[in-house]
Formats: sequence, structure tokens, C-alpha cells
Amino acid sequence: MRLTARGGVPPLHWHLEKGALPPGIKLDDNGLLHGAAERPGEFQFTASVTDAGKPQQSVQKAFLIRVRSAMTLIWKAPAHVNGSRIEGSVEVSNTTPDDIDLTFIVLAVAPNGRATAIGYQRFSLKRGTPAKELPFGETLPHGGYVVHVDAVGEVPPKNLIYRERLQTAGPLQVTVGP
Repeated sequence: MRLTARGGVPPLHWHLEKGALPPGIKLDDNGLLHGAAERPGEFQFTASVTDAGKPQQSVQKAFLIRVRSAMTLIWKAPAHVNGSRIEGSVEVSNTTPDDIDLTFIVLAVAPNGRATAIGYQRFSLKRGTPAKELPFGETLPHGGYVVHVDAVGEVPPKNLIYRERLQTAGPLQVTVGP
């Protein structure tokens, strides 16, 4: 995106006065705002533009950039115990302009650190997908398990990787079974 101003004597020179741009975004002297945000969040900054007149004229303007995650992962049916199974589902979305090669893995981790895969899928998540439900579940031995959900999206031609993660607040107790 290019910042523009009316009036003044060309060339115009742009500068970041205060605040911060999202990491990965840069403001060039010619007003070009470019790059790829590295993390979601709200970023407030003030930019100034100065002309080449004698005397120079300068104007400042405050901006707010809201960066949303390009790939989101939320609980659809939070991980829960059903008899001797831990099961649930998540929703993943792709708001990028690219199809993403998605790898989705769910692990149930016991207190001793042993991890059991209770969900796995790999597929192309098409651009503009607002919400795709991904179920998971597996029968597990008696014990407590913290559930970790990882979604990693790759766009190889652009050398981009997106990653989102969810985890249960504490261990889920399987009390039925061997």
C-alpha cells in the first residue's frame, strides 16, 4: 500500500515518527508500506510526510493497523473425555490469498511425557476457506492427558509457513478402560 498526500513540493519524503509498525512491515521514504506481518495484533504509529519546498512543509498522521492471523485455529468441540476416549474438533480457516498445504496433528500427552497421536490429517486448505471442521479422537488407557493441537500451513512457492496451536488448560482424566 502506498501512503499519499496532496499538495506540497515534490518529492515527498515519508518517515515513521512514533509508535511501531507490525514486525515484518516497512515504510519506505517514498510512502510505500510493504511486507508481511509476522504476528497478529493492533499496531499504532504516526507517520510524517515532508515536502521539498523552501521552507519545508510537514504533516503528521496517526494510523492503526489491525493484523489478523492469516490462518486461524479455534475449538469447535473442545477436547473432552467420552468413556475411554478423548475426542473433540477444531475449526481451521485460511484467509490468505494462497492455497495452504495443511498438516494437522493432535497429541494426548501423559504426565511421563509420552505422546499418543489422536488425530492427523494432511490436505490442501483452499484460500478463502472460512471454517473447516477437523474432528479427532482416540481410545486411551486410564490416566491424565494434556491435549495439544497443532496446525502448520505451508505455501512452498512463497516460502511461507503459518502455525497455530491450541492446548487444553490441564490434563483430561480418562477413568474408564484398562
